[in-house]
Amino acid sequence: MARDETDERRLGVKRTVWRSVAALAGMFAFAFALVPLYDVFCKVTGINGKVDTTAQALVHENVDESRTVTVQFITRSGSGLPWRMETETRQVRLHPGQTSEVNFTFVNQSDAVSWGRAVPSVSPSTATRHVRKASCFCFEEQQLQAGERLELPLVFQLDRDLPPEVGTVTLVYTLYPIEGRNEPLQADVQTIQGEEA
Repeated sequence: MARDETDERRLGVKRTVWRSVAALAGMFAFAFALVPLYDVFCKVTGINGKVDTTAQALVHENVDESRTVTVQFITRSGSGLPWRMETETRQVRLHPGQTSEVNFTFVNQSDAVSWGRAVPSVSPSTATRHVRKASCFCFEEQQLQAGERLELPLVFQLDRDLPPEVGTVTLVYTLYPIEGRNEPLQADVQTIQGEEA
């Protein structure tokens, strides 16, 4: 009787261990897949202003001259990249179906070569799927030499299916350093050295 209880208890412990291991493996797999799944979900639905970062063919369709949409441009610099990004054109007014080109300027304000990327977002999120970009600096990483100034175009179009309630579309570009390609900034080096002392 005691042996049966011991065997049953061992079997119960084994089941619990295997179930726990399976649950941990499932949680790990889910956590690993969560970021790509979220990105795909945002890309499909347009939620969170996520945009496609590949070139799209502009559609030569009739321009909807019955309405005009204001497109605003905002530039931001993320921490860790000594670049300045700006555009002289803060906003344009265009008709859905019309193609527009706006130039952006990038300046490396440091004395070292560095790599960066402009990450786009669109507001309101309902407009995300209706912005077509034929040419954009956001499609690839950029390298700037010390003190270099670079001007790059954004060629885009709003499609005619843009919801009628959308009168203003805001395109925000935030600069980020490319991990592993940039040397630490002098201020960062001094901070690290100060922590080690």
